[in-house]
Amino acid sequence: MQNMSCKIYMDHAATTEMLPQVRKAMEPYLMEEYGNASTSYEMGRRTREALEGAREQIAMLIKAKPEEIFFTSGGSESDNWVIKNVAAEKKEKGKHVITSKIEHHAVLRSCEYLEKLGYELTYLDVDAYGVIDLAQLREVLREDTTLVSVMTGNNEIGTIEPLDAVASMLRGTGTLFHTDAVQAIGQIPLSMNQLPVDYLSASAHKFHGPKGVGFLFVRKDRDLPSYIHGGSQENGKRAGTENVAGIVGMAKALEIAVEEMQVVRPRIVRLRNYFVERVLREIPQGRLNGHPHKRLPGNVNFSFEGIDATSLLVLLEEDGICASAGSACNTGQTRISHVIEAIHVPKNYAPGSVRFTMGRETDRRQVDAVIASLKKNIGLLRGE
Repeated sequence: MQNMSCKIYMDHAATTEMLPQVRKAMEPYLMEEYGNASTSYEMGRRTREALEGAREQIAMLIKAKPEEIFFTSGGSESDNWVIKNVAAEKKEKGKHVITSKIEHHAVLRSCEYLEKLGYELTYLDVDAYGVIDLAQLREVLREDTTLVSVMTGNNEIGTIEPLDAVASMLRGTGTLFHTDAVQAIGQIPLSMNQLPVDYLSASAHKFHGPKGVGFLFVRKDRDLPSYIHGGSQENGKRAGTENVAGIVGMAKALEIAVEEMQVVRPRIVRLRNYFVERVLREIPQGRLNGHPHKRLPGNVNFSFEGIDATSLLVLLEEDGICASAGSACNTGQTRISHVIEAIHVPKNYAPGSVRFTMGRETDRRQVDAVIASLKKNIGLLRGE
């Protein structure tokens, strides 16, 4: 049941509501089945079986092997683990890392950290749709490039990146390939039999699972230095007592997302296209950000000329609509998102960038209500 202060929730890229089936799967491990999975007595063995069962289930759902799945606290930890530690492990080969200008801050801040340690970072440009510059990647790729990190789908503008083309370019170079798939997993089909990456980050709360839990896919025989030292959990790579309830919930949430994808995804795409078509037709001086077709199913990002996104979001919330901005308020000044800057949205449009992300419960009635609110409130802000 949605929060009554947010009658229409259009911010599924930020987080999603945990499904009742997920909560039910978690409940035994929050109460009576509270044993430590590292202990040898029966209570501990039962939680260990649940933990490994979840690992096997997640592996099956993404066509991976159980030993390739490592549990983390979420996407940010998974990103940090790969970028900082794999780069450190490979520093004898070289200290050059490549990423894109539109990555999530978990990737960008990790890369900035590497720069402080003396690593050389190259940040790839993107085109007006947010697609990385493959020609530039070819030019900057070097013998001492140890890691390339490019997200699967952008969290702000929804653009899906050409990972196959990146992998093809890296083949035979010895350069490792990481993707932040936090926004994509559970939204679009992802098979590790086909997706040519070495590392993949995921977070449960983006696909109706619990917060504070995620996983890192590490292709077999790829380097993965330990991230948290201590006990022998996660094959000695990440110490600490496991969040068994969260892990079980994540596996259940991913199971539901994958099973329902063939029905849910086309419906959301139709709804997204309807939303985009109406807004661009009915609201003057509006533009869609991101690729028109190669984008995540529920992502819609608009920029409106002469509008401040923060003011628009306040008015939308008064109408019971929760969305987010492509710009953030910082000490009274409107700061344009690094993604909006990277795709060169015109200066008179950029401050009015707003993101709407739809989910499994979004329907046409809600979209119509959002459009009506946008038309009314943009008119108010423009003094029309």
